[in-house]
Order: sequence, then C-alpha cells, then structure tokens
Amino acid sequence: MGSERRERMRVLGARLRALRADAGLTGAALAERAGVGQPTVSKVENGRMVPSLDVLDRLSRALGLDGSTTGEVRELLAAVEAAVEAGSGSEGDVSAGLVVDEAVRGARLVRSFQCVVLPAMLQSAEYARHVFLTSPDLDAGAVGRAVAARVERQSLLYEPGRESVFVLTEAVLRTWPGAPSLMLAQLDRLLAVESLETVRLGVIPWRRPVPVLPRLGFTLCDDRSVVLEGFPGERLSNEAGDLARYAELFGQFEGAAVFGGEVRELLMQVMGEFRELEAAVTR
Repeated sequence: MGSERRERMRVLGARLRALRADAGLTGAALAERAGVGQPTVSKVENGRMVPSLDVLDRLSRALGLDGSTTGEVRELLAAVEAAVEAGSGSEGDVSAGLVVDEAVRGARLVRSFQCVVLPAMLQSAEYARHVFLTSPDLDAGAVGRAVAARVERQSLLYEPGRESVFVLTEAVLRTWPGAPSLMLAQLDRLLAVESLETVRLGVIPWRRPVPVLPRLGFTLCDDRSVVLEGFPGERLSNEAGDLARYAELFGQFEGAAVFGGEVRELLMQVMGEFRELEAAVTR
C-alpha cells in the first residue's frame, strides 16, 4: 500500500473519529446506530480499512451530519480511492486476487460460486497464503500483507444487513494445498461460518450432476457487478448482459446444491477423510 493512500486513510479515519467524539458516541454506539460491525468502525477510524460509500453514508446518517459535512467526508473517501487507482500496485492487487475482496466491500448481497478454490471470504489465513503464493508478482512481504487484508475484510460476513450465499462443488473441499492439517482447520472454519444467520453455504455433492459444466468461479456483488475469476487474474464486469447471464447460472448451481444439515454432514465426512490422510502422513 502506497504511503499516499495510507495518509489519506488516516485523515479520513481521524475526521470520522472527531465527528463521533463531537456527537458524544462510543464506537460501539455508532456501530449499532449505523447497522455495521463495531470492528468496522474501529478499523475505519484507525485508518486500517477503506469504507464503502454505503458504509460511509450509514456512518454519516448515524452521526447526524449535515449536507456540508457529509460532502466533506465523501470527498475524503474519494481522495483515498483516487490514491488506490493511481497507486503503484506493488501489492499485485489484481493478479493476486484482491479484486473480489474490494468489490465485496460495498455489496449488501454477495453470491459466489466456486468449482476449484474456496471463496475468498471463507478462506483461512493459511489457505489464503497458498492462494497468494501462486502470484508471480508478490514477494514474501506482499503475500503477508495481502493475507492480512483478506482476513480483515472477512469481518463483513458478520455485519447485520448483509447476506452472503456461497455455492461450491464438492471438488473444492477435496482440492487442497499444503498439508491435511490445513484443510482440517479450513473445514472447521466452514462449519463455523455456515452457522451464521448472514450466510448460506451450499455444496453440490459429487453424486449430483451439475446443471452446467463450470469453467470458472465468479462472484456477484448485488446487481451491480460480477467478478470473473481465472488465469492470469480476475476481471470485474458491470455489463448488464454479464450480470444477467451469471445471475442465471448462479441460480442453477444453487438449485443443485444441498444446504443446512446435509452440508454439515458432508463437511464432517470430508473432515474424517482428512484425519485419515493426516494419520497416514504422520506414520
């Protein structure tokens, strides 16, 4: 992340913190009023997260800002975003798979389908590290920063007012990097996330035919954009034709998936098989 961007994030965060203090609110009280997570308020105020325009407007309304001050904080956000676009790109944002993370930030409804790699928002830190290691543009330091940014953005899963629907093929659960222990921890995370009220997790079991042969993963962010994933990187599209096409595809995959108790049973079954693998490796 460029020093210019960091400085602009710090300025935006400091201004919001001062406005909160003027309003006599704690961070927790502001988060409750705005309908966002308290960690989001803390990270924004400390210059560690760039809020989406939707989140910024929620905070502005919760603070009771007038039109002039609302315009001021919007301009501060625009300055941060301008710094991102003009930045050096030294962290390999596009090639390393951060496009989907950025697009998800401002969406209230996220629908993600994956046929090989776990969705970005569900990846454990160690799994994400293996994902970023495949990028030729990242050194060890950049990989660490990219992993930290991805894990930070996963706090969005817990924010009220958001809905995330993930559909995976069973192959995703059985395509694994590293060691069996990595996937045991990852599958345990999936079980925890599946229990959230803001998340629906579905899996298309191998015993069911897929309605369409999947060629790549994709993520729909509201009805505004779709992130198409593949090699060498990701592409963000706002075209109406792409949005309609992938929304229809997602509906077909969702219809073929199992949810709830059947997913939990499948996850436990796969975990048992990874435990057997782990035992075999350590003999």
